[in-house]
Amino acid sequence: MKKLPHTHLATLQLVVDFGAIISIGETPAGIRRIAPVTSGNFFGERLNGTVLPGADWVINRPDGVMIIDVRLLLKTDDSAFIYLTYQGRFLAGPEAMSRMREGLVLDPEEYSIAMNARFESGDEKYKWLNDVVAVGTGEQTASGPIYTIYQIE
Repeated sequence: MKKLPHTHLATLQLVVDFGAIISIGETPAGIRRIAPVTSGNFFGERLNGTVLPGADWVINRPDGVMIIDVRLLLKTDDSAFIYLTYQGRFLAGPEAMSRMREGLVLDPEEYSIAMNARFESGDEKYKWLNDVVAVGTGEQTASGPIYTIYQIE
């Protein structure tokens, strides 16, 4: 079986203001919350810069899965703007999810974060991102998630 060819595209570190999360409440999809992303940074061989404010439109489904829907504006070190949106899921057992909702950081073995990302840019230097297929894995930290994003070749 052929392995999926991929290369590291970027590492994305986000700072989330957990104290400012807005709860929309119970919706047909689950419990909807909006978590403000206040800042962050990203780095890789071809991408480096800072994260401007954005948000994660989170849904905690009735089955315990947390759905991630993030929209961000990235500013590269050379002042280009890139729109990044990614969707994914956070899987953990009920006890671990309960501790996470209390603000505790889980052990990496207790959860799995996976996402698929889409980039958009009108800047000539970064238009190649418009055709990138990207996936990533995440790690929970006290200040916000850290994602390792891979470009599928």
